[in-house]
Amino acid sequence: MKAETATAKQSQDLLQVEELNIHFPTDHGMLKAVNGVSFNVYRGKTLGIVGESGCGKSITGKAIIGIQPKTSAISGSIKLGDVDLVKLKRNGREIRAIRGSKIAMIFQEPMAAFSPLYTIGNQIMESILLHRTKNKKEAAMLTVDILQRVGISNPEKRFHQYPHEFSGGMMQRAMIAMALSCEPELLIADEPTTALDVTIQAQVLDLMKQLQREFGMAIVFITHDLGIVAEMCDEVAVMYLGKIVEQATVREIYKNPKHPYTRGLLRSIPTIGSRKERLESIEGTVPIPINMPPMCGFFDRCQDRIPGVCDKREVPETQLSDNHRVSCFLYADTDNETEILS
Repeated sequence: MKAETATAKQSQDLLQVEELNIHFPTDHGMLKAVNGVSFNVYRGKTLGIVGESGCGKSITGKAIIGIQPKTSAISGSIKLGDVDLVKLKRNGREIRAIRGSKIAMIFQEPMAAFSPLYTIGNQIMESILLHRTKNKKEAAMLTVDILQRVGISNPEKRFHQYPHEFSGGMMQRAMIAMALSCEPELLIADEPTTALDVTIQAQVLDLMKQLQREFGMAIVFITHDLGIVAEMCDEVAVMYLGKIVEQATVREIYKNPKHPYTRGLLRSIPTIGSRKERLESIEGTVPIPINMPPMCGFFDRCQDRIPGVCDKREVPETQLSDNHRVSCFLYADTDNETEILS
């Protein structure tokens, strides 16, 4: 029975990331932006990747679509079905055929994603002409259709307008329309609502959920907002200093958070009815991951740290249940203290 369950679960895998490393050589040493990250993305589901700025969230998303900086050294595997995206040439024909058609990305700042020299319609059409049809009239009709589906009024007129003629909310919708124009299997949304007010933010999130149901696509939702994660995601991966320190279902993360960093993030969220005058915060900042010694990267900021243990070696990953894993010495097998300190 267990074997059948495992096989069924494996068949739902859309993307498998295993031991992903993204390092940058610097004058001061190797900067390990992403260090041994592993996770799966399932068809029709949403994985949230959360953490502070500088934890490696965005560069992980860019690596999936193959647009990480040229100066980076990447290793590990990113498998879309049987294709390992890490092994494909950066601008080769194979990755270009996947990028936009099977995997698409919504970037943090839509104003920077669109060229001011071309109309919105022409820029969305470009992807459709590349991946779906060579007929310009049909591509224009598909562009108007996707603009309408993302809630842009009078799409025939908006098709001929330039980015500076769109409001912030409309630009975000146009960015979503561009990403979904070829009906991708996987959508990577990198802080897609950061620059929007709360009303427009709610509209955009509802739109993404509606389109996910319509297209049946998977979503990797990159954010620092755990409130959005609760609304959007099925599973959460908490990143810190280039590593996933805890991963579980949304319900498990909110009900039973284990890692001190996860608990700190949750305590910083305002709640209705709370009488606290000030929200709690995590003291300190994310260290720069250059020449880091073998230790827990959260050690200096952790209220539950164990001196002589957490600062002596790399933290092992502990599988708490089928859907919950954490990297923390509080949950590791520490029966043999001599072995841990060696």
